[in-house]
Amino acid sequence: MPSAIQPQELDLLKDKIKDISYAMLTTQEQDGDFHTRPMYTHGVDDDGTLWFFTYNDSRKVEEIHRNSRVGISYAENDAQTYVTLAGTAEVIRDEAKIDELWVGGLKAWFPKGKGDPNITLLKIQPHQGEYWDKPGGKINSLFQMAKGALTGAPDNSQHNEKFGEQPS
Repeated sequence: MPSAIQPQELDLLKDKIKDISYAMLTTQEQDGDFHTRPMYTHGVDDDGTLWFFTYNDSRKVEEIHRNSRVGISYAENDAQTYVTLAGTAEVIRDEAKIDELWVGGLKAWFPKGKGDPNITLLKIQPHQGEYWDKPGGKINSLFQMAKGALTGAPDNSQHNEKFGEQPS
C-alpha cells in the first residue's frame, strides 16, 4: 500500500525520528490483546518505509501474518519528542536489503550473522501518524513549569500535529 503521508509530512516524520533509534512496535495477538516490544530501527527509506531485523520464527512475525496492521512509537524524553505511527507490516527475506542494512553490532542479536536463514526483515509502511514535541526540550519544560508556578500561565509551547490518512 503506498503511503498516504504527504512528502512534506514524510520529511517532518523522518526529522522527528532521525535521532531516535529504538521504537516500540505493537502487533495484535491471536486473542485480540496488543503486544508491544522494543525494536531497533535499521533504516527509513525516502518514502517513509521503516526497516527492522527479526527472526522469521518470532512471535511478532506470526502476529503480523495474522494481522499486518501495526503501531510504532518513538520517544525521546530529553528532546521532548514523541511520535506514533500506524502502518502495514510485511515480512521480507531480501538478501540485498539485509546486506544494505546490516551492521556489525547486529551479531549481538543474530550471532550466526547475516547469512542466517532465519533472519528476516520487517518492512513497515506507515500511513498515518501524530507527533508531540516541545522546542527547547527539557530545559524549556523546566522553564515553563517555573513560569507557570510563578505566574499561573499555562504552558502553550508544545506542538502537536497529525499527518497522513485519518479515519473518517
